[in-house]
Amino acid sequence: MNETKIHIPTEVYLDFLGETIPIHWNYHALLMGVIWFVLVPLCIVSIRFFKPRPSLHGITKKISPTNLLWWWFTTHKYGLYIAVGLSLVGVAVALVVSKGFSGSIHSIFGIVTVSLGCLQVISSWLRGTHGGKYYNLAQRDDPSTWRGDHYDMSPRRRRFEAYHKTAGYLTGFFAFGAAASGLVQYPMPLLAGMLMATTIVLFTLWIVLTYQKRVHDGYRAVHGYGLEHPYNKEREKL
Repeated sequence: MNETKIHIPTEVYLDFLGETIPIHWNYHALLMGVIWFVLVPLCIVSIRFFKPRPSLHGITKKISPTNLLWWWFTTHKYGLYIAVGLSLVGVAVALVVSKGFSGSIHSIFGIVTVSLGCLQVISSWLRGTHGGKYYNLAQRDDPSTWRGDHYDMSPRRRRFEAYHKTAGYLTGFFAFGAAASGLVQYPMPLLAGMLMATTIVLFTLWIVLTYQKRVHDGYRAVHGYGLEHPYNKEREKL
């Protein structure tokens, strides 16, 4: 382990500054740990467990960061934007001070994690339109205004959900790999303990919220539970 640490640069000369500066890898580790073990999990918890209970008409107000009815979606969306943005900064700094890609196990896990995070953001741009019979943009007497990829559960929306939800688990796997390999390469017992404690807390929270039946169907929560809605009708027996 000590031999591994010898190969980790402790300072770097930056041409644009014209001077040598010390490298504080603990800042990089702390930043990435907070991003992937605190911020990202909270964004996931918000959309999984805090969607409103399905009602007859669902959420009729327009999707907006200022609309508190959509706070669970806003937290998930913009929280992950921030997480991926900060991760890119962390990767960029690491590449600069390491003078390129080191090829270590940690660097591989880290690059894959952040790349998958970027793809999650890109996939969210491809989820399609919203729609809805009772959405504020719809006219009750004109079904053509109800149409939307989410409301109709179009092939585009199905592909988005199939990828986005599944890729999230894969991203989490690589994030754990990046943290574990990074702490082996650059031991920080206190941070390791904090990440383990955070994982246990999140695991417990996940169990409690599941037990409380906080997992509501996203389509029914947003559009309503009536069978007049296409995807509810499709799942009538479920």
